[in-house]
Amino acid sequence: MKETKFRNYICWGVTALSVIALSITFAFFLSRFQAVKGTAKIIVGILMPVIYGAVLAYLLLPVYNKSRDISVRLLSSRWKNRNGVKSISGAVATLISLIFLFVIVVGLFLMIIPQIYTSVMGLQESLGENMNDLALWLQKMLQDNPSVERAVIPIYDRLTGQLQNWMTSDLVPNMSMLIGSLSSGLLSVVLVLKNILIGVIVMVYLLNIKGILSAQGKKIIYSIFPVKTANQAIDEIRFVHRVFGGFITGKILDSLIIGILCFVLLNAMKMPYTLLVSVIVGVTNVIPFFGPFIGAIPSAFLILLVSPIKCLYFLIFILLLQQFDGNILGPKILGQSTGLPSFWVLFSILLFGGLFGFVGMIIAVPTFAVIYSVVSRLVNRSLAKKDLSLKTADYFDLERIDEDKKTYMK
Repeated sequence: MKETKFRNYICWGVTALSVIALSITFAFFLSRFQAVKGTAKIIVGILMPVIYGAVLAYLLLPVYNKSRDISVRLLSSRWKNRNGVKSISGAVATLISLIFLFVIVVGLFLMIIPQIYTSVMGLQESLGENMNDLALWLQKMLQDNPSVERAVIPIYDRLTGQLQNWMTSDLVPNMSMLIGSLSSGLLSVVLVLKNILIGVIVMVYLLNIKGILSAQGKKIIYSIFPVKTANQAIDEIRFVHRVFGGFITGKILDSLIIGILCFVLLNAMKMPYTLLVSVIVGVTNVIPFFGPFIGAIPSAFLILLVSPIKCLYFLIFILLLQQFDGNILGPKILGQSTGLPSFWVLFSILLFGGLFGFVGMIIAVPTFAVIYSVVSRLVNRSLAKKDLSLKTADYFDLERIDEDKKTYMK
């Protein structure tokens, strides 16, 4: 009896000490947030090649697994040496993954970069004429309202002048400087290429030792926690993998289809800057909720400089395209990969986007989906222990719960 009491006191003491330590750590983190953020930035910069490799390995994992499984099936029927089959299958899967990555990257560069440069240069050359045409169109539209015309035209002239100066003095020279730096091999470009090259090497290692890393991770978890807790932790990690893998790969595929569909339909509609606009729409579509708006605004402005009527058609087209993506294509590809309500999608994008920028907006939904799921399960587990209802509908208009009878009073 005394030994049990002593153990309880020890447990309470360790718990209280842990809570105090965590509170002090959290308070220190808040008071030194900028310093912690700066230190984290330095560490991330040092580990950037490893991060590149880990991201590439994660994205190419389906290609690697599928290639390895097919190789194992084909080789097993002809060769009985299991270790040899395993080694050769891993090498074949690695080679196929590298070829797949090379084809995607080189294909994008060869198809998109020259076209984007040509579009931007063409935009700069025709900017003055397009501005004048748009000004004449505005004057024609406002000729019946002289007071509105006097207010709008000076603002338009000032904005177009600033835009033209930016295009002439900043955008085009910077693009030329970028191309020059790529050819002359400036230090910053070399560092980026070095990080990417090391990242590819890290990717190859991670793809081939992922089984060992997984086993070592499980070994560590089972050595630290009780078996029941360790099983739950591993189940949670599998859930995180399902959510992130399903969402990110699905969203990339969804955005690729939307970009191609946008390119084909805009070509059929004879829209200007078709490839540039399609790339903008496809890339920004990776961001949930806000992506369509982020991509549509600059694209619509580019088309507006050429033809206001085509700009209106483009906005209608984007609205229809995003409705198709949100209601038909997206659900077909993504399914229920997150299960996150719409409000929390918006909340997570605003929060993570504010904290981590563009990358934060991409990972916001799957990250918050994991948090939402964990909190929901903890709440349901606590309610079940108290013998209370798990249905949210039972808590609508609830005044109180009778402590003895567990009846819900409304």
